[in-house]
Parts: sequence; structure tokens; C-alpha cells
Amino acid sequence: MRPLNASIFKKICLLGDFAVGKTSLVRRFLDNQFNDEYLSTIGVKISRKLLEVPTPDNQLRSLNLVLWDLEGKDDFRGVAPSYLRGASGAIIVGDVTRPQTLTTLQNHVTHFLSHNPAGRIVIACNKMDMIDDDSVLQELDRPRQAISLVGTSAKSGTGVDEVFRTLCLKLAE
Repeated sequence: MRPLNASIFKKICLLGDFAVGKTSLVRRFLDNQFNDEYLSTIGVKISRKLLEVPTPDNQLRSLNLVLWDLEGKDDFRGVAPSYLRGASGAIIVGDVTRPQTLTTLQNHVTHFLSHNPAGRIVIACNKMDMIDDDSVLQELDRPRQAISLVGTSAKSGTGVDEVFRTLCLKLAE
């Protein structure tokens, strides 16, 4: 593969109810670290990461990711529209140990797309390490607008790179 010269910026938002593991997923992706201590995100935490992904024509594209880890709210409409505007993609996160967070996934998808109609979305079903039966993934209706639905564990690292890479491959097209 030959590299493309210019790096392109892509804003990615992480959305979901409170305490589903959005910050932990970002920390695992950026630094390969996990912390059991729960710290609530207030507002937004912005991070960056440079990632190279292959394009459909077998070249490497550098994506300069700007990750917006948004505070979780019970009322998804409370997420400030200014935080969502201009995003190329989103990772919508649910917690498999709290089924009610999985029922709100579609609400987060709809809210994100209302501000970014061409945005790409991947669903992360987090905390898979805390359940014995992964049938929850087969039983869950994936929102039709989502590229894929991936079981993740920020604690063990399972599926974390896959979630981000799946989204970035679509953004590089």
C-alpha cells in the first residue's frame, strides 16, 4: 500500500447514557489503559489520535481523529447541538449490564443524525466482560443507520480497536 500525503481531520462523537463506558473506551483506544474508578464527564472531553487506515483503492489514508467524549444524560436531547455539529461519525455506546441503556441507542442515533445527516455510526455494546451470555448481541435490534454493532469491553480491551477501526474505514472511503 502506498500512503496518501494529506492527513484529513475527522470529528467523532461518543454518545450514550451516563456510565456506559464512553470515557473508558476512549482511554483504552488512546492509551491502552483502563481505570475502575468512575469519573463522570462534565460537558465534553476532546482528545486526538492519528490513525492510518487503508482506502478501497489500497492506499493508506492518515486520519487525524478528534474524539468528542460527550457527557451522558438521561435526556439525550440535552446534548448540546454545538457539540454534535460537524461530526463525521459517532460511536453510540450502550451498557450490556443495564438493558435500559440499550433501548435508548436508537434515540441517540436519531439525535446525532438530526445534526449530521451524512454521519456514519457504529454501536458499541460495552461491558461484555461482565456478562456470561453474549446472546444479548444477537437479540438486540441494530439501528438500521448503524454500520455495525460490536461487543466491547473497555476493561479487557476486547472489541475496542474494532469499533474505532470499523468507523474509520468508512470515514476513509
